[in-house]
Amino acid sequence: MHKLFIDLLVTFFKIGLFTIGGGYAMIPLIQQEIVDHGWMTFKETVDMIAISEMTPGPFAINSATFAGVKTGGILGAAFATLGVVLPSFIIVVLVAKYSTRFKDEPVVQSALYGLRPAVIGLIAASAFSIATASFFTLPVNGGTFQMFEIFRDIGKTVNFKSIFIFIVAMTAIIKYKVHPILLIILSGVLGIILYAI
Repeated sequence: MHKLFIDLLVTFFKIGLFTIGGGYAMIPLIQQEIVDHGWMTFKETVDMIAISEMTPGPFAINSATFAGVKTGGILGAAFATLGVVLPSFIIVVLVAKYSTRFKDEPVVQSALYGLRPAVIGLIAASAFSIATASFFTLPVNGGTFQMFEIFRDIGKTVNFKSIFIFIVAMTAIIKYKVHPILLIILSGVLGIILYAI
């Protein structure tokens, strides 16, 4: 079997196994693994995340499928998707079998309480790395850049169009409770108006 397919399977199995808290919590690990393997650039992973969020279906499966197709075609997509789904499948089967025996154990409850803040941290780190790639025109490597460089020529380093779309989207969803699908369409239209026209 082609080494690339095994690498995709193992990499996405690891991502699926070590990600607690859903799709958004896996973003930092997905970005690190994909960039470290040289399968995509950091900017391409940001685009992959946006596309995976917009398309129907679970975020993790969409991301794995997208990365697999880009890296190894249809077979790459199959191996990456199998890799990301397999750990959850195995864990859910085991939890379903043994959950009644351990659900009230203080150690299990304590572990779950400890995982919640870590998931919040992972999601916040993902938001930060995507924001830096979207809001700043400086080269971004894994979501890090030199903060003082922003202020040298703020007009060239800050992407005000992206910040405007972000403010409109946040206002629409928080203040006016706009449905996420409508918000995605609105953001796409704003992007066309601001960047293509």
